[in-house]
Amino acid sequence: MNDNKIEQIQDGDGCCSSGHCHAQDPSESSKLKTYSPAIVSFVLLISGIVLDYYNVPFFTNTIRLVWFSVAYIPVGLPVIKEGWESIKNGDVFTEFLLMTIATLGAFAIGEYPEGVTVMLFYTIGELFQGQAVSKAKGNIKALLDVRPKEANVLKHNTVVAVKPELVRIGEIIQVRVGEKVPLDGVLLSKTASLNTSALTGESKPDTITKGKKVYAGSINLEGVIEVEVTKLFKDSSISRILDLVQNATTRKAKTELFIRKFAKVYTPIVALLAVAITVLPYFFVSDYVFRDWLYRALIFLVISCPCALVISIPLGYFGGLGAASKHGILFKGASFLEAMTKINTLVMDKTGTVTKGVFKIKTIKSFQLTEQELMTYVMAMEANSTHPIAQAIMKYASDKPLKATEVIEVAGQGLKGVVDNKSVLVGNATLMTSNQIDVPKETEDIVESIVLVAVNNTFAGYIVIADELKDDAKSTIQKLLDVGIFKIRMLSGDKDSITQQVASELDITEARGGLLPEDKLHDVEMLKKNADVNVAFVGDGINDAPVLAVSDVGIAMGGLGSDVAIETADVIIQTDEPSKIVTAIKISRSTRAIVWQNIALAFGVKLIVMILGAFGIATMWEAVFADVGVAFLAILNAIRLQRMTWD
Repeated sequence: MNDNKIEQIQDGDGCCSSGHCHAQDPSESSKLKTYSPAIVSFVLLISGIVLDYYNVPFFTNTIRLVWFSVAYIPVGLPVIKEGWESIKNGDVFTEFLLMTIATLGAFAIGEYPEGVTVMLFYTIGELFQGQAVSKAKGNIKALLDVRPKEANVLKHNTVVAVKPELVRIGEIIQVRVGEKVPLDGVLLSKTASLNTSALTGESKPDTITKGKKVYAGSINLEGVIEVEVTKLFKDSSISRILDLVQNATTRKAKTELFIRKFAKVYTPIVALLAVAITVLPYFFVSDYVFRDWLYRALIFLVISCPCALVISIPLGYFGGLGAASKHGILFKGASFLEAMTKINTLVMDKTGTVTKGVFKIKTIKSFQLTEQELMTYVMAMEANSTHPIAQAIMKYASDKPLKATEVIEVAGQGLKGVVDNKSVLVGNATLMTSNQIDVPKETEDIVESIVLVAVNNTFAGYIVIADELKDDAKSTIQKLLDVGIFKIRMLSGDKDSITQQVASELDITEARGGLLPEDKLHDVEMLKKNADVNVAFVGDGINDAPVLAVSDVGIAMGGLGSDVAIETADVIIQTDEPSKIVTAIKISRSTRAIVWQNIALAFGVKLIVMILGAFGIATMWEAVFADVGVAFLAILNAIRLQRMTWD
């Protein structure tokens, strides 16, 4: 099996750099081209076996040889070419050479169907492997789609849409509601509410005022804003993050699966033993007949062909990939199933990973008024706002709606207005202070987003708005410890105070907040300097993409996660449940156990039958069982993964 494809990065045309690759996302025509050799070979093989069985008169020796040769060429020729290329590159003893010698040897002794079957099995194994890694990580080109495709530039009081790459420093761009800011700059408008979670991980929308910095990739939440460009597109924050992803990917360690390493030892030994079986008896056997001993050597080679080994490994992983998908977990290749078994350190983002990433009222504290009365005033004020905090407040159930009048928005502070003939203030501490409202000291210790309320110049209460923990977040931490993850660390772009509070609720002892993407990347790289540490990182935002790429295993929350994070990650949790991380670890370990059982089965049976073949005891029937029979048992063993449960 050409297993080094598992970790190869696909070129732009969808083909691996080795030039011999099925792992791509082909169109219908290229799919037919990929599978047609195996289909043609299979049809000719089966029909040839049927003609053999019924002793059809026209199926003579010559016709029979031509028939099975034609069946052999579609699946055998690519392997022969691969073996020849390996020899030219100095890698002589590969599984390609062994299978070539063995199958051509089968033809030499007249066992044509066996020669075709061995190569057909190999090709099927390749196709299985190709399917398993068809979406393997490495195609970074998809990340380019997240960059804004145009910028609305103000020229002579007219808005002109141009490519961001063409915008110069000092030009003014206009950003409408819901659009991404295409370049870094400073805000010219009075105020702006921006969703920066993709860049910083901050769960709370950022309200900024005139003259403050605005970063590319932020999403404008309210009104049309104008920004003066301060950096070229190639130097913007979103481009820098994508560069980090690409650089981190190049540092991703490449792994070799067992069969490649094993074949380098196994192949020359088998080849030398076949030569020895042919030649050595000449010196020890009195009635030595070269043809007889050559026949034994060829049978030995047919038996020793690593077909069962080759197919048992991808089938085991294929079963693991299927089992994972049933649980809402997508592994982007067999190599990541293997890598997952070695993880002992888990680093996780906060927003969208262990929290829901959605604002919700956490606490309502009223003074003098009832809770219902307080919320009636606040909801009247927030009714016309599209700010996420206002939207969270409006979800409160109220049976007495009121309408606010004379509402004034104080930039960066909140709202002033009149409700039910009473003056109402709704906003932050600055708004209260500027209106000489005394605020209780208890509000100073609250780290989450807080909305302060005053009615008729008297403090009336406050509302705490917070991101909510996912239902299974807390139990996941204990389960991770139970499966051997000895270090759990939280890294977030959100405020450090909020990060520390969430970490405390989850019993995570190591946490850092207020981090930029490069800070997270540096933190994980420092962890990886310890040879005994294998790191998995879990995240969901654009800001997580660089660290997802550099981790030993990158895990993305795929339900609400950004396209960049999903594209960069090695494992996708499609249900957004943190507990699925534990399930992924358990499935990967079960898969590894199945794979090694298959290896032991295939190698053990082959070793026994090879010994019997060397002494002339084993016939071609035993050879067929050593290949086809063992492969079938391996398939049945791999299917067990589909029926296992992981609590």
